[in-house]
Amino acid sequence: MKLSVIIPVYNEEKIISGVVDDLKKELIQLGVEYEIIAINDGSFDKSREILERAGGIKLINHPYNKGYGASLKTGARAAKYDYLLFFDADGQHKAEYIEEMIKHLPENDMVVGSRTGHKGPAIRQPGKKILTWIANYLVDQKIPDINSGFRLVRKNLFLKFLSILPNSFSASTTITLALLKDGYNVKYIPIINNARKNGRSSVGPKHAASAILLILRVIMLFNPLKIFMPLAFLLLFFAAALISVDMIFQRHISNSTGIIFLTGMIIFVLGLLADQIAAIRREIKR
Repeated sequence: MKLSVIIPVYNEEKIISGVVDDLKKELIQLGVEYEIIAINDGSFDKSREILERAGGIKLINHPYNKGYGASLKTGARAAKYDYLLFFDADGQHKAEYIEEMIKHLPENDMVVGSRTGHKGPAIRQPGKKILTWIANYLVDQKIPDINSGFRLVRKNLFLKFLSILPNSFSASTTITLALLKDGYNVKYIPIINNARKNGRSSVGPKHAASAILLILRVIMLFNPLKIFMPLAFLLLFFAAALISVDMIFQRHISNSTGIIFLTGMIIFVLGLLADQIAAIRREIKR
């Protein structure tokens, strides 16, 4: 097993040195060949200086803050090994779970640490549940942890979907949906996360709108019928009910009923076209 460990770093001066040391100790103990790539994403604290003093890592500096997803992309492009291990720099992840993740390769294409303990601030949990519900509906299966940052994935698959991955924190969600919708094997293992050791998370309410737009974008890319068909059938069912009422009481179909029926049919046809376009686009990307 050869691993390229990618650590996105943004203002983690208080903890990053310990995170890197723990990773090195665990990887050496496991006896795997590895490289650690730290992506300093425009930090304005002393993170860069600390990483420059750390030995045995490859440091890449972004000239400004590009985002969590952009850091993962930078690390993936620079990686020399076939498996990418994403590991957060805030001290939440425990390196001891790496051995368990490796055990589930190569029969799986991605292994994700599903958090069973601390999952972040309580105020963000309702939004995460809504996001997870939408994602479950999209892929027709239950996803234990939609946006865990602790994951081990094949490099070639991550690079395959690079063009649709956002530069934000939603990159983890997007790669999960992309692999599941394309039929790749994704394994979840239970882990217990540490609480953040460096203050508050930089993910806030402002990311809610972008997460919703992301879900809609991924649905349109992989399964647009999930949006169009329910809406079309709802309108057509409603139109059929109105037609019955119109024929009983007016002996003819009203203009409003006709508009609703035509709208349902248009949405139905647009859904079929969108599904075909999405299928062709995915085939071209292969």
